[in-house]
Amino acid sequence: MTILIVEDEDTIREVEKAYVLKEGFKAIEAADGEQALKLFKENKVDLVVLDLNLPKINGIEVCKTIRQHSAVPIIMVTARSEEIDEIIGLQLGADDYIKKPFSPSILIARIQALLRRNKSEEIIIGLLTINPEKMTVTKSGEKITLTTTQFNILYTLANNPGRVYTREEIMDLAYKDNLTPDILDRTIDAHIKSIRKSIEKDTTNPEFILTVIGKGYKFNDEIK
Repeated sequence: MTILIVEDEDTIREVEKAYVLKEGFKAIEAADGEQALKLFKENKVDLVVLDLNLPKINGIEVCKTIRQHSAVPIIMVTARSEEIDEIIGLQLGADDYIKKPFSPSILIARIQALLRRNKSEEIIIGLLTINPEKMTVTKSGEKITLTTTQFNILYTLANNPGRVYTREEIMDLAYKDNLTPDILDRTIDAHIKSIRKSIEKDTTNPEFILTVIGKGYKFNDEIK
């Protein structure tokens, strides 16, 4: 599998690359957003490690451009501490978010978690068909593009319609690792908002994913 590492700081990029190669992945690297998009277009990339603050084209725009064409997993990396940066990144399609400084071993664990694939049965609810093995979602036969994390959240909810999941439970089940202590409630809310934009006819009156005030979310069990 090929990991695209996008980082303008040479030292950090080299460390990330070394750890990626050590785990048996192939690594390609870019020092700015323009080069990143060029490499992404020219190569089959399985996951992107994307710094937020980049020269030429910033990480947000790179993420946005990639999402127009691909659901490849994206881990966004930033030195900023503002919560709003995380929410914006996730709403634009990042699957995970790591704040500098971080241990390279944590990055590798996040990469492995995102690349992990479920081997479960297909779910058909109403007009939605969710295939966890192929990681595909269709509505009325039309393909819907979701990020890996968004897919995991949707599958988690749809796999047990009617059950109310707290945000903490969604974190545990959808992220599938114990390495995300900095994930915020609003992180899950941002993902839910993005999923609704993709699958709901009216996001102000959702049919599939329902909010349970004060508790969390559930998948509508009245859909047949």
